[in-house]
Amino acid sequence: MNDVRRSRFLWVFDFDGTLSAIVPNREAAQLHPKCRELLKELSASAGNFVAILSSRSLEDLASRVPMPDVLLGGGSGLEWRLPGGHRVRPGGSAEDRREKAKEDISPQLNRLSSFPGVEVEDKGWSLAIHYRHVLPEARAMLEPLLSELGRTPEIRVFRGPSVAEVQLLPHVSKSFGVRRFCRLLGFDPSRDRLLYAGDDENDAVAMRWVLRKGGIALAIGKHVRVPGARCVDGPVELARVVRELAAVVPRRHGRKGREVVV
Repeated sequence: MNDVRRSRFLWVFDFDGTLSAIVPNREAAQLHPKCRELLKELSASAGNFVAILSSRSLEDLASRVPMPDVLLGGGSGLEWRLPGGHRVRPGGSAEDRREKAKEDISPQLNRLSSFPGVEVEDKGWSLAIHYRHVLPEARAMLEPLLSELGRTPEIRVFRGPSVAEVQLLPHVSKSFGVRRFCRLLGFDPSRDRLLYAGDDENDAVAMRWVLRKGGIALAIGKHVRVPGARCVDGPVELARVVRELAAVVPRRHGRKGREVVV
């Protein structure tokens, strides 16, 4: 018997630099009004799951996205707020590994934090090395310290616009987050459809996985280039492009009833 179950669509968005413009003060980041409208429209449509996946902590992300129908993933997918408000968090063993990783790299973090213009932010499951305020002539001296940190086997480092993101559990990335989210929802990428939008190296890992599964990837800004991903200028253009895709998806079908986006 042929399976006539209607395909579902999972829309996953990074937060900083994607749904929110990059701002000098990270604490001032908020949903762009155009993106807020977009999320409301998508989540109100039957068959859509709408998620935001961020390296911010779940509590931080939830305070910036007061939208109960939008699913949230913090810590690149280690913490989740699911439908109905149910929260999923890692266990104590993961916390122990996180604390050990912090201890192991503390000498490198001390050197980085003492570099003029560098700010080290503890985000819970990751650390952010911000160097937006480092003088241009000093960045060449900072790069060896960041490269040394990136070679540490117990962690994983992703680069973004004027920031290095240190994942304290090396198996964790935005790709991990998307795959875990699919499992939690019972979402089948071979039958259902996926879109991922983001702006840095961590997002690029997720984009490549989504593209391999036949999904859509949107690269925001100019920091990352992923073969097969569509380049989008910023939050305003992102809202326009996603609306166009959302309008096309229900009307175009390929074999076995699967929607095709062109």
